[in-house]
Amino acid sequence: MSVLTRDEAQTRAQLLDVQHYEVDLDLTTGDDLFHSRSHIRFTARTAGDTFVELKPETLHSALLDGEPLDTTTLEENRLPLRLTEGEHVLQISTTMRYSRTGEGMHRFTDPTDGESYVYTQLFMEDVQRVFAAFDQPDLKAVFELSVTAPEGWTVLANGITAQQPDGSWKAAPTPPLSTYFVCVAAGPWHTVRTEHAGLPFGIHCRRSLAPHLDADADEILTVTKACYDRFHEKFDEPYPFDSYDQAFVPEFNAGAMENPGLVTFRDEFVFRSAVTVTERQTRAMVIAHEMAHMWFGDLVTLRWWDDIWLNESFAEYMGYQTVNEACADLFPDTWVDFGVTRKAWGYEADQRPSTHPVAPDPEAVPDTASALLNFDGISYAKGASALRQLVTWLGEKDFLAGINIHFKRHRFGNATLADFIDNLAAATDRDVHAWADQWLRTTGVDTLTPRLEGEGTRWQLHVDRDGSRPHRVEAGVYDRQPDGELTRRERLSLDIPQQAPAELTGPRPALVVLNDGDLTYAKLRFDGASEESVLRGLSRIPDPLTRAVIWNAMRDMVRDGDLAPADYLEFALAHLTEETELALVQGVLSFARTQIADRYVTEDERPAALSTIRQIARALLRRTEDGEAPGLRLTAVRALIDSATTPDQIASWLDEGTVHGGPELDPELRWRILARLAVLGATDETTIAAELERDTSAAGQEGAARCRASLPDPEAKATAWSALFDSDDLSNYLFTATAQGFWQPEQTALVSAYVPRFYEAAVALGDRRGPAMAEAAGRYAFPSYAIDPESLSLGERHLNDDTMIPALHRKLVDQLDDLRRALRVREA
Repeated sequence: MSVLTRDEAQTRAQLLDVQHYEVDLDLTTGDDLFHSRSHIRFTARTAGDTFVELKPETLHSALLDGEPLDTTTLEENRLPLRLTEGEHVLQISTTMRYSRTGEGMHRFTDPTDGESYVYTQLFMEDVQRVFAAFDQPDLKAVFELSVTAPEGWTVLANGITAQQPDGSWKAAPTPPLSTYFVCVAAGPWHTVRTEHAGLPFGIHCRRSLAPHLDADADEILTVTKACYDRFHEKFDEPYPFDSYDQAFVPEFNAGAMENPGLVTFRDEFVFRSAVTVTERQTRAMVIAHEMAHMWFGDLVTLRWWDDIWLNESFAEYMGYQTVNEACADLFPDTWVDFGVTRKAWGYEADQRPSTHPVAPDPEAVPDTASALLNFDGISYAKGASALRQLVTWLGEKDFLAGINIHFKRHRFGNATLADFIDNLAAATDRDVHAWADQWLRTTGVDTLTPRLEGEGTRWQLHVDRDGSRPHRVEAGVYDRQPDGELTRRERLSLDIPQQAPAELTGPRPALVVLNDGDLTYAKLRFDGASEESVLRGLSRIPDPLTRAVIWNAMRDMVRDGDLAPADYLEFALAHLTEETELALVQGVLSFARTQIADRYVTEDERPAALSTIRQIARALLRRTEDGEAPGLRLTAVRALIDSATTPDQIASWLDEGTVHGGPELDPELRWRILARLAVLGATDETTIAAELERDTSAAGQEGAARCRASLPDPEAKATAWSALFDSDDLSNYLFTATAQGFWQPEQTALVSAYVPRFYEAAVALGDRRGPAMAEAAGRYAFPSYAIDPESLSLGERHLNDDTMIPALHRKLVDQLDDLRRALRVREA
């Protein structure tokens, strides 16, 4: 397939003005194929040659101004067009193929009730799988969609839809949109509707999830309305579309997609089992993130994919900030979760060979294949962190003033980084251009370390910076009280680099925490006295955000080889058992379990690491026996299951259907226990099949696939490998579940022969099934527990394979860097 280059897009944008699409889809033609017709009105500013993109199963006809085009000239995904100056009409009729990979028009049949659903995910260049289009973000047009669907289905789209007398569905014309925003979701949806601010709001899911959506409908709609109102307080431009629908769709590759008027979410956000308040908060943040896109991305869209941060960084920042402001009664301390989870994602991405500036040079994003690689921790978490620092430095009033200038100047159009910086600069006397060069055009993470000089009651606070960016931070100065609590004496606002050291009076503080409010993006270290205070008294610091900053610093120290993994676990045992902030408990336990126990300690040290994690979890269970903290208890139960090294206790929970003292086992916990029993060799196919009969849902199918691949049996591994790489029958979710089960730290000897087979198999899979499945193979099917120099050398040799598609290559670069880091940590 030919990928679109930046130069080609610029040339076509100069040639064409695209005004209008009429798209007609027929979804009644079977389970594999659908019919698609495009009617495109556009103007050629001069005579010239160009092309329209499409990826059909069959191209039936193509007419340009009523004259037939030679359909045999379609080469890969491009149909050439020779244009005269003036107005044109292009009509194309095709048969298209449904996807099972979450790209294009994805089709899913629910195993619970046999009902089928389809939805589009047209990001980057997948609109071509659904209808013919001039597929680039700066050729916006009005879209009118008509859909013929099976009887009993409801059709959702970007605009309000209505069923016609002939049974088909028609959507209201959209405002000008980029092609990748067009969305259709069709099926026998379960729907909850309301109205807010004069607009229809709706939430939708497949019928088998109806009771679970109904149980959470009030919360979802409350969050949606609160965020909508808060954005209207921030932004001068009103919400620009005619309705607001949110569809929770099956087997969705991303967390969500910001289609104007019809946001699609992965339907795991319709919780069918118990979840923690932090997981509900994540759902609220994603709702706010996608709504922010209605302005950042949908109303004003990037011109080319080098500016993807203008979409994602802003939506990420606004998602957390808006939930923090508008939903504080439901979800306090939203930025704690950002600090301990999302920010860590950014730090990790920024220390890999694949890092890139938040706003990369245009030459670094020459085509759509390279652009796809930038949807990562840099464009989301680091970019959001940079914006939080910008707001701190600029002030929110001026920041929002610049944002509103940006919206006004570019509404329903396209904009670049230069446009955005100019618009911010129009609202302030600060040098925003210099700030952007220092923050958005550079890579890497600065490290900040405090240094105290003085004696008696007069001290000077110096900040040593390893890096080049300016930072405005708050430094927390803490004293230890007689009862051991560390209380903040004062919080100093510092500009780094410092013109002069900060002056402190009083006794030498027990602890100095730079970036105390987590307002900048930098790794932290401690002076000697502060490090001792942290090790002794982290749990005695009242502010959870400060504790998050410190936990992140300790995590970084482990990853950098400055703190032994076993010492981190002992530190967690001392302080996490007293932690009250659930996001911190979840984040620290996740790092301890998936990174330290599974990768950073040796095979001989792993039993001790798992034992310490179990000690932490048991202590948390004892703390929650009164039922006052169900989320904390659920987190502890999950950790105990995942860290079990013998089957007896968790097997008894499964047999009895409950954890002693609660909770009752819901489907998620039952499959979690069974997966761990499979790893330990304490279950079999008969038990897995019985559990699948008990839970026939799509999640049950995935749970069974994960368990079967986890069995420590050569035949089970061979069957799983064949399903992953020898056929293309697995959907994206079933592929992921199978891959998650295949590699286990306890089974490295059993699967060692598959390590060298992975690379050729993954390359072939990517070539056959495309970037989404290649990325899944690199993420989930990579032999991440083969941590030895030979595995690293093997992988590095395969990076030279020039047949590897970019999505897989990027994932393997990251995985091999993680493997390299794990080896360094072990050696340190």
